[in-house]
Amino acid sequence: MSGPAAGTAAAATTTDVVCLGESMVTFLPSQPGRLADVPSFGRGIGGAESNVACALAAAGHRAAWVGRVGADGFGDHLVETIASYGVDTSAVRRDPARPTGVYFRTATDRGTDTHEVAYYRAGSAASAMSPENVPYEALFAGRVLHLSGITAALSPDCLALLRELTAPRPGRPLVSFDVNHRPHLWRGCAEDASVLLELARRADLVFVGEDEAEEAWGIVGAEAIRAALPEPSVLVVKRGSAGATVFASELRPGPRGAEAAAGAAPGASTDTVSAATSATSADTTCPATSADTATPADTVTPVPALRVDVVAAVGAGDAFAAGFLSATLRGLPVRDRARHGHLMAAAVLTVPGDLTDPPSRDRADRLVALDEAAWGRLRLAPGWTAADRAPEEVRTP
Repeated sequence: MSGPAAGTAAAATTTDVVCLGESMVTFLPSQPGRLADVPSFGRGIGGAESNVACALAAAGHRAAWVGRVGADGFGDHLVETIASYGVDTSAVRRDPARPTGVYFRTATDRGTDTHEVAYYRAGSAASAMSPENVPYEALFAGRVLHLSGITAALSPDCLALLRELTAPRPGRPLVSFDVNHRPHLWRGCAEDASVLLELARRADLVFVGEDEAEEAWGIVGAEAIRAALPEPSVLVVKRGSAGATVFASELRPGPRGAEAAAGAAPGASTDTVSAATSATSADTTCPATSADTATPADTVTPVPALRVDVVAAVGAGDAFAAGFLSATLRGLPVRDRARHGHLMAAAVLTVPGDLTDPPSRDRADRLVALDEAAWGRLRLAPGWTAADRAPEEVRTP
């Protein structure tokens, strides 16, 4: 069975979130320094969408990852490792003619001039994903379908696939889209900015960093980003150490899909997803004051980031998305969704790789419930997820 219409008809919602994209084997350096000087590397996995799936599964959700890997040892390692987190990998396809992608990186912050990444992904199995060879029944079997702009950059076929998956149609799951602008993947293509904007406008929930919005679209500031992206019901603008600003509006009926307009994927309970994607009460949000900077129904919620003793600044954006989606699935208020995103990001920032065990749900909920002053006092260091209580944590009523 192939094609979006057929897949939608066959879908049964047994999964919370389905994530589609490329995952690669990553080689982490044994010590700081230039790639030319690092004597050895440890093997791990990396991929924006599979990272989200692993984090969600570790947090207790039913998550699935759909991708394409080579019929090789690296493909075996990827599928086995992702599945070990509790992620459903049954819809992953193996390609006997193309390899699994790999990459090497240095230990430095991705945002610094000394950071190096060497990708070996051209012609990878994942780049061959297309509207003709993906399992739509699996992609549309979740309450949420999570995608990213990285996939769109892999090949023309991958871009065509994302356009199919974000196309308005009845029965479409709620679509979550992380812009994830990676300039090096778009080299030689002048359409990266317009493509990413197009895809984001077709999604229900969008994550974008202020820095990447400025780099890709020349747009500065959260309000200006919302003005350029009025269509998504929820827009999360990540602002680095300043935190995140969430623009949320009531889901509006339209051609995106009957169930999506009601706030749920086919067969899902509307109590959780619709409540989670709509605007929340006035105690956690403030109404937008200008029609030029927000859609008429918007509430705007700024949520400060945490102070974190960073070990490696990689994977934090994926972890934030997972935390936000986890809280969305639970029907939590906007502020709490962003705080859960910050906590998931802090867990990854305090380890060397892209993935780690998140804090327990009880621990995370306790921290999310802190008042503004106590939240501002939190400082999270390596090992904090295993501790019973952070030194700065205080009891709240």
